[in-house]
Amino acid sequence: MGVIVESDVWEPNPALYLFFFISCCLSIYYLPNTTRCCAVFDHAPSSSFIRFQTSFLLLFYLSSVMEGLLAVFGEYDLVYYGVSREQMVISLCIGYAAALFVGTFLGMLSDLIGQRKICLLFCFLHLFVSIWRRLTGHPSVWLASICLSLTSTIFFFNFETWMVVEHDKLEQRQDSVNDMFWLMTFLESASFIGSQVVGNWLIGGHEKTSLLAPSSAVVIMALSALAYVSRGWKEDPKSIILKDYQTKFRTYILGDKRVWLLSWTQATVHFSVAVFWFIWAPTTVADGREVFLGLIYPCLLGAKMLGSTAFSWFLSVPLSLRTEECLVYACIIMGFVTSVVAFDYQDIEILVMLFCIFHVCVGLVLPSLARLRTMYVPNEVRGGMMSLSIAPSNALMLFLLIQRGFYQNIENSTIIAMAALGLFSAAGCMYMLKRLGKQPHQNWHKL
Repeated sequence: MGVIVESDVWEPNPALYLFFFISCCLSIYYLPNTTRCCAVFDHAPSSSFIRFQTSFLLLFYLSSVMEGLLAVFGEYDLVYYGVSREQMVISLCIGYAAALFVGTFLGMLSDLIGQRKICLLFCFLHLFVSIWRRLTGHPSVWLASICLSLTSTIFFFNFETWMVVEHDKLEQRQDSVNDMFWLMTFLESASFIGSQVVGNWLIGGHEKTSLLAPSSAVVIMALSALAYVSRGWKEDPKSIILKDYQTKFRTYILGDKRVWLLSWTQATVHFSVAVFWFIWAPTTVADGREVFLGLIYPCLLGAKMLGSTAFSWFLSVPLSLRTEECLVYACIIMGFVTSVVAFDYQDIEILVMLFCIFHVCVGLVLPSLARLRTMYVPNEVRGGMMSLSIAPSNALMLFLLIQRGFYQNIENSTIIAMAALGLFSAAGCMYMLKRLGKQPHQNWHKL
């Protein structure tokens, strides 16, 4: 008599998608009128400012979709073409090395030559990788890893810096900048979900004939973004010289301990998010059950979207909490959640709940850190500060990839525990930043 073995496949409850969708809609709809998403444009006293925000959000959304398509299907592409584990580890190491030794200085370059030119570089790198993939079927893993690591670094610092610089140039209120911070985090997550939907639709189950379709879509979007930025976007030429920039950078970044605390917090958050995206899949399937990870991915991004809307509530509702205090509590919660995962807790339902809590906090933390940068960092050196702040995270990830990938000297649980310790240290940094009080450069920005 034969034995029938039923496969145990775990899927998230469809009600979870509905919960995040309704929660985000209600969170935005019931915001006070001064901070509601549509009121972002109401702060503008001129049509030029409305055109800027509309154009910027369109460009940012297009760039997010490009990042999302290659992020969602990058690993799948490597597996489909039979790239070995050693080659994957090498490509990741090369990517983080490029982000560390080249990407760290791209922020400083954007401060010197302008964010528009760095945005053109971002689009060109995406276009180059996608065309090569389309023509050859499978580009060099090393070259693709280098280019995409640089685009991720540019995406992190350039768009935020560009937006803040343009807002100050148009002499807009700080409220409109704060609205843009959470809206950018919200749109980024929404575009990543859209990238997954678009990519699955383009592939359509015909791998051999349609696997390159996402690359074709990126080519079209990159060409559109290049034309849009090069022809329809004007930027004042930078007048700062290298010597003056170095002086400002030493004075306002390297010489200000408050910026050091803010930079360390950004580095630990960046590191914990990077660790999560490396560890979440093997941690989820550790109990042996089959899991459709593609169905969990939208839940995590939906949680991040909900967290970004919470930032606007903290600004609109009269609370006694300062931004630094909110970050203290958020980092502590993220640290505790990460600590539980570090103990190899293998119940999938609990893990998914913890992952969602983690991303709600990420959605709150990212715009909060951007707001503090606006308060503490001069616009002239903002890009350099942001790219330099994630250098410790890239260096540590490179070290851990080598130790874990080649020598097996460290376990996943240890890496997660390191991320938890970093988040607890970030909470301590924000507490110290609160104790130091307001910074002296706050009067640069129009309140």
